[in-house]
Amino acid sequence: MNSRRGVGAAVGFALAMGGLVAGPVAVAAPPGPGITVLPDLPEPGFAQFDPGKSNVVPATKAAATDVQSAAPRTLAEGATAAGTYSCPGFSTVDDATTVAMLQSDLFAWGPYAAYKVGNGSGNINWRLNPYNNPSWYMWFHSLRWLGQGIMAAGKGNTTAMVRVSAITKDWVADNPYSWKANIGADEATKHRANVLICLRQAVLSGLAVTQLPAQYSWIDTALVNHAAFLTAYWSGAWNHGTDESIALFGVGCTLNRSAYKTTAQNRLAAGITTSIDAQGATNEQSTAYAQFNYALWGRAAAVLQQCGADPGTTITSRRALLAKWLSLATNSLGKLHQLGDSEVVATAPIAGTPLEYAGSRGVNGVAPPSRIGVYSAGYVFGRTGWGQTRSFAQESTYSIRYGPARAVHGHSDHTGTTYTSRGRDILITGGHAGYQNDAWRTWAKGQFAANAMTTPLAAETYPVTKLVRSGVYPTSEFYEFADVPGAGISRKRAVLVLKDPDLLVTLDSGSSTKAHQFQTLWHLPSDQKATVYSRTAAIGMKAGDTSRTILFQIPFRQVLPRGAILLKQAQTNPIQGWHYPTIFRRNSAPTLLFARSGYSASILSVVAPVHATGSVHYKGRWSGTTYIIDMVVGGKKVSFGISAGGAVYRVA
Repeated sequence: MNSRRGVGAAVGFALAMGGLVAGPVAVAAPPGPGITVLPDLPEPGFAQFDPGKSNVVPATKAAATDVQSAAPRTLAEGATAAGTYSCPGFSTVDDATTVAMLQSDLFAWGPYAAYKVGNGSGNINWRLNPYNNPSWYMWFHSLRWLGQGIMAAGKGNTTAMVRVSAITKDWVADNPYSWKANIGADEATKHRANVLICLRQAVLSGLAVTQLPAQYSWIDTALVNHAAFLTAYWSGAWNHGTDESIALFGVGCTLNRSAYKTTAQNRLAAGITTSIDAQGATNEQSTAYAQFNYALWGRAAAVLQQCGADPGTTITSRRALLAKWLSLATNSLGKLHQLGDSEVVATAPIAGTPLEYAGSRGVNGVAPPSRIGVYSAGYVFGRTGWGQTRSFAQESTYSIRYGPARAVHGHSDHTGTTYTSRGRDILITGGHAGYQNDAWRTWAKGQFAANAMTTPLAAETYPVTKLVRSGVYPTSEFYEFADVPGAGISRKRAVLVLKDPDLLVTLDSGSSTKAHQFQTLWHLPSDQKATVYSRTAAIGMKAGDTSRTILFQIPFRQVLPRGAILLKQAQTNPIQGWHYPTIFRRNSAPTLLFARSGYSASILSVVAPVHATGSVHYKGRWSGTTYIIDMVVGGKKVSFGISAGGAVYRVA
């Protein structure tokens, strides 16, 4: 939490907790240290929508029945009751825009240079988007960038109060209700409503009064308009809808409007059971957004309780399940597997939950009882252990995607896997390129940024992928998936994950009604250099590292053709060989293609992390209808077999 984010309670707000009698005259209160600002949630710091697409996610599960209506209030309907809804903060959007910059109408966010958005007197051009970036534009309209000025105003800085009030009032004047046609203003409504509440609290605190002075009555009018918008347009069962409901409840709490609060409560009750399912997985298909949702629903429960409502137990129980999901989604580096619209994000070590152990990389808390998680929402998470017999970082961890078609913040990554071992990333995804509608976004969320068998000449269909069978054993796990990734194309992937020695085996089988290219892609970390040695083998390694990754394919029911392994890196046409650890940074990264063409493909891949001087040797043999591969991996012997039906299992 930023030290400048206030922890003191604003005078007047605390008094309101005990019941405030409304009257026509502003009542002076002793000076206070400023407004209460809640800690920032782990909210992704960029626009959370695809411009031009519907951002409504319907609630599909039965609503929770234990979110109770707010208790009766002693105040008359419409009388203000500030203090039971705290300013939720500005989510770091304000970090780069100082109070002094606001005096010059400068807005700075992300990697972009500060931009003069007004005439220097608080008259702002709200149609500006100098960097042609949807995130910049949405945060501009959110007014969150006024945060430092609002907090200064709450401490009595009248110059800051005049400026942030002028900018906010200018937005209200230049963007009359309804602003539905302006996507940036539309998407920012929930955030802007909260900023208006924060500004309202700052005016009361900074002027040391308990009622809003008449010259600031426009704030309440704006809040009513924002509540009307939030009532009319609900984004449904995902983080947008949850944020909107919290903001609507906040307006109802601030202005003591029971209708707003009731609507918000009903929507939270409707959203929780779809947003976090009965296994604890979120419907957003993104690990970073899953972590945000854990915090967001905690905020929702607290907000309800602080303004007299009963949040019930469903929110709490679903969050507990999500905490388990997130712990299993944590890799051996203490990061969440980078899935969907996720930057590389550290797991938050939430005390008293499985996340405490996972997020602290085994330093604090208690190790979760499970090392494998299989979720019908489309996730498999696994690990060799939690650091009990070797260090946490030296464990191997993996993720595999399957399940429902791509939605919300998901990518076209079905059957794709990520993998860590020996204290480093082994297999990664293409990452998250942001929300601008360009070729980079298309690639990063598409099939060619995943570690999966692709058919590059077929249009993407975002298939539903089934987990056909699976088995979990002490030193291995097996999974088989099947789907239809394109018209007339069938695809199966069998995955075998081995422990001691740690390695990953996949058998990709594809067939098509017409000739196609089939390419199994392996995306390596950007700090490694990849070298192709033959049709069979390639090696990825960082200079001076203590380990390397040997990737090879074993001929199985198909002769390896010339060009069976291709290396692509930093390619722009078509795009391939990149990684986005954040939306603002794109790194060149090697991608290996195990390639076939024709009406069918059988690609048996082995990914083996070994010591820097380690090697892998193998020999294949038939035992009846089972093909057995005997291997020596880094000096350790292991054998696995492939049954006639395509099951891959450990033999020894």
